[in-house]
Parts: sequence; C-alpha cells; structure tokens
Amino acid sequence: MLIVGLTGGIACGKSTVSRRFKERHNIPIVDADKIAKDIVQPGQSAYKKIVNHFKENIPDLLLEDENLNRPALGKWVFAHPDDLKVLNGITHPTIRYVMCQQILGYYLKGYSLCILDVPLLFESRLDQFCGVTISIVCDEELQLERLQIRNPELSIEDARNRIKSQMPMKLKISRSDYIINNDNTLEQLYDQVDQWVKNVKPGTIRTLLEYFPPFGCLSASTVYVSRKIAAKWKQTKQE
Repeated sequence: MLIVGLTGGIACGKSTVSRRFKERHNIPIVDADKIAKDIVQPGQSAYKKIVNHFKENIPDLLLEDENLNRPALGKWVFAHPDDLKVLNGITHPTIRYVMCQQILGYYLKGYSLCILDVPLLFESRLDQFCGVTISIVCDEELQLERLQIRNPELSIEDARNRIKSQMPMKLKISRSDYIINNDNTLEQLYDQVDQWVKNVKPGTIRTLLEYFPPFGCLSASTVYVSRKIAAKWKQTKQE
C-alpha cells in the first residue's frame, strides 16, 4: 500500500484536498487533526496532562461541559513557542500510535493507497514513512486572508503567529515530492488532485505484489531508508 503524506500551510486548502481524495476517489484518510481532537476528550490521558500543565496560565482553558477551550489553548501556545513544544510532546506520541493503527487497518482491508493527512508532516518526521509527499501551497497574503475568514476570532497578529509557527513554505516545498497550488479556483484545485491520482495511484498488479510478504517488506524498507537518506542530504545542503 502506498502511503502518501499530505501537508500544507495553515488555511492553504489541505482539508479541501483531503475531502476530494476521499469523496471523489474513495481513498482512505488518516486525519491527524481529527485524531488530535479525539485524544484530548475529557477523561483521556492527554487531556489530563494538558489541564495540569496549562490551567494556571489559561483561566478559561475549560468550557462549561469540561471540554478544552481549543481557541484559548491555541492562542496561548502559538504565542508561546516553549508551551507549543510541551503541547506537542503530550499529544504527538498518542497521535502517532493511533495513526499506525488506522494505517494497518486500511492495509488489511486491501487498499492500494492511503492518505496521511498531517499538518506537521515534516516537523514530526512522519514523511520518512511515506512513499511520496504532497504539499498544498498558496500565496502568503491569500493564506492570511483565508485564515482570518476561517477563524474570525483571530486578530491579525494571532493569525500571523500561527503561520510563523509552521515550517516556512519554501522549505516545505523543497522537501515535497509533489506540489498542488491553491491560488486559483476550487475547480482548478480539483483538477490538480484528480490528475495526481490518475498519474500516481498504484495499479492492481503492484498492489497485489505488495501483499506478498517478501515484496511488501522490501518495498517498505526501501521507502524508509531512501527517505532517511534524502532528508539527511537536504538538511546538509540547506546548512
């Protein structure tokens, strides 16, 4: 099964592309954002750790129903990078575990391709486990405009902080195998997605071969090693 890492800058259209993969092409999605929401529900281990660490600094951390006030938490951590690292350290291990469970489930169901939808794909180094990677990108000013439309509660400063907290777009582009540009219309975005699926989705023969254990193990090992080497080479080049 080909694992495709899907990422992009905040408000660049990654979720729209993800839905297109699922609804138009019946490709399963492992959604890191959805998993992240599920693991911080009241009673979960990550929820308890977040409350214990942040309750003193964020008075309105909890809503009346005891759920996390995600906008308040987000506003705080995107303005305090050290606390953003703490939050990621609490949630990321559990997110990775659930993601692996879901990927295995889709593999056992016989899918030829699976989308790993992860905002911090490169930052978390999950791209090393993907056969190919895609970044959804758009003009920075358009990105800022879309973010404020999507999250009207954010001030211009808050919106810029969220964009700056992510990997720079140029670096993300340099590390991606494919780029889908979302500067234009929805129809043009869909056309790019549909063409990508037509060109890249594995055929039936390759899918069947990968379910033959020796070939599958060799394929997975080759992807992981090549990703590690490529990441190290790109890092050396940038330095």
